[in-house]
Amino acid sequence: DEDMKNKQILGLIAAALVFVFVGVSNAITKSKLTNDVSEKGNKLTSLLESELNSSITLPEYNYVGVVEVNGTISESESSSVFSSESYNHQSTLDYIESMKNSPYNKGILLIVDSPGGGVYESDELYLKLKDYKETTGNPIWTYMKSEACSGGYYISMASDKIFANRNCTTGSIGVIMSLVNTKDLYDKLGIKEINITSGKNKAMGSSGQDLTDEQKEILQSNVDEAYEQFVSIVADGRKMDVETVKKIADGRIYTAKQALELGLIDEIADYETVETAIADSLGEDVELYTPDTSTNDFFSSLFSAYKGTKEKSDAQVITEYLEKAGNRGLMYYAE
Repeated sequence: DEDMKNKQILGLIAAALVFVFVGVSNAITKSKLTNDVSEKGNKLTSLLESELNSSITLPEYNYVGVVEVNGTISESESSSVFSSESYNHQSTLDYIESMKNSPYNKGILLIVDSPGGGVYESDELYLKLKDYKETTGNPIWTYMKSEACSGGYYISMASDKIFANRNCTTGSIGVIMSLVNTKDLYDKLGIKEINITSGKNKAMGSSGQDLTDEQKEILQSNVDEAYEQFVSIVADGRKMDVETVKKIADGRIYTAKQALELGLIDEIADYETVETAIADSLGEDVELYTPDTSTNDFFSSLFSAYKGTKEKSDAQVITEYLEKAGNRGLMYYAE
C-alpha cells in the first residue's frame, strides 16, 4: 500500500512538472489559455497537496513534535503548498491530530514567527492545541522567534511555558477589521455602486458606499466580541484576571523584555536553551522531530514562478491590492 501511494505521488509530481512548464510557455503568449491552465492547475495542486500531506510518517521513537507557524495564520492562499507563504493551516491541524494518536509523541514545541491572522483560523489552531494537551496530557512549549503578535500570541496561550527570543516583538492583543472605501474615487469617475438587498444593512462594508452610524456600531460590536474572546483566552493561558489583561491589551506590541515584565511570557531565551529545557523537563531520551517539507517547498517555488507569468490588467492589479488592504473580516493581526 505504501509503495502504491508513493507511485501515485510520483505520478502526480510528474504531471505537475509537465503542467507547469507547458503552462508557462503558453501563458507568455496567450492570456485566455493562461486562465484555462490556471483553472486546471488549481485542481491539480489540490490533489497533489492532499497526497503530500497524507504521506507524512511520524517517528517510531520518543519525540517532541515541532509545529512551525510562519507567516499569516490563514486558510487562503497560504494554505496551499504551492504558494509563496510557508504556513499551511490544514496540514498543521492534521499534523497535530496525528501526534495526538501517536504512542511515541511526548509533547509539542510550537515555534511561532507570525504577525497573526484570521480570528477563525487562530482560534481553530488554538483549540486544536488545547484538545491535544487535554487528550494526551503531554506538555506544549512555545518558542517565539522574531514576532508572535496578535493571532501569533493567541495560539501560544495553549502552551505550558512560553520562551521568546530577546529580539522578539509580541502582544498586539486586539482585533482589527479593515475596510477600504472607494466612494470618492467612484464619484470622480462617474461610477455609482447599486446594491439590491433584502435589508438596509446587508451591503454594509461595501467599498462603494459610506458606512452609516448604525453600521459602524454593528461592526464595532463584532470586533468587541472577538476582543472579549481574546482577552479571556489570555487570562486563562497566563493565569491572570480579565481586568489585568485589559489594561495591557490595547493592541500595542511589546518587546520580549516588556512582555516578561508583564507576565505575557515566561522566559527570554535562545533556541538552544529551549531544547535543553525540554530535555530536562522530560528527563528521558527524546528527540525533536520536524516534518520534512522540502518537497512542498520545491513546489511552492515552482508554482509561484508560474503565477508570475500570468498577464494582469490594471484593473486586476488594483482589485488585488484592495482585497489585500481591506475587507478582510475580523483579524487577530498586527498591521
